[in-house]
Parts: sequence; structure tokens; C-alpha cells
Amino acid sequence: MPNDIVLIAALLVPVVLLVALRINAAMVFLSLCLGYVLVQFVANDADSLISFIAPDANSMSASSLKLAMLFTPVLLTAVIMFFSVHGRVRVALNALPAAGASVLAFLLAVPLFTPGLHYAIESLEVWKQISNAQAMAVGISAFISLLFLWSQRHSARTGEHHKH
Repeated sequence: MPNDIVLIAALLVPVVLLVALRINAAMVFLSLCLGYVLVQFVANDADSLISFIAPDANSMSASSLKLAMLFTPVLLTAVIMFFSVHGRVRVALNALPAAGASVLAFLLAVPLFTPGLHYAIESLEVWKQISNAQAMAVGISAFISLLFLWSQRHSARTGEHHKH
């Protein structure tokens, strides 16, 4: 049970940070998707390239490289998007895509952890529940993120002045 609390805290901390810093969580969600694409298509070649260029250097472990590729777009997006969500309603609604981004980050990161940590997390009851609901969580999060992005497009138009 104490490990479940740590896992729940690990899921809640990103949500709190995204909402408190008013970072557009829908963009973070999309950045996670980009990071996953990088892990799938670039990570193995990047590891080979690093080994080729600097064979004597202590290279990053494969899991560290993949985690860096997964989270680099997220960190860059978060820094660029600080305080980008305006209005109390939007800040409150940002919690929905933030929760989705947090769950997606965890679903994508856990398989990339070292084997010991990976298996320790997989044995937790909360992880089993999250992984069983994986398809639904990702699908709903993607839809909510799109709705959030679309709702921001409308606000950009209200500031325009139309000349007749």
C-alpha cells in the first residue's frame, strides 16, 4: 500500500505542476506523443551512433537514452508554454488534459525503466488498474486534449478586429 501512494503521488505531481504553472497540458500531451515516436524510430539508431562516434566514452544506458528522448520534447514544451493558459475556467479545465498527460507519461515511461524498477512498478495494484484501462485513458485523453486546443482557437479570434 505505501508503494501505491508513491505511485499515486507520481501521477498527481505533474497534474499539479501543469495546472499551477498554467502550462498548456494538451500541448504537453502531444509532446509526449512526439517523444514516443522518437523512442520508437530514433532511439536505437541514436544509441548506435553514440557508440560509433565515441566507443570509449561511457555511453548512456539504452533506457536512459530512451527516457531522455521521451521527455525532452515535454520539457521543452513545458518551458515554452509557461503561463500560456489564461482565464480561470481554462485553468480549471486544463486539469483534464493534465491528468491525461500524466497518465500517458507514466504508461510510456514505465516500460523504459530499468528491469528491476519496471517489475517493481508492474507488481503494484494501481499500475495494474492503470494498464488495464490504458486504451480508454489514452483515447479519452487525446479527445480532451483536442477539445482543449480547439477551444483556445476560438479565443484567439475574439481579439481580432474585422474591417468592413
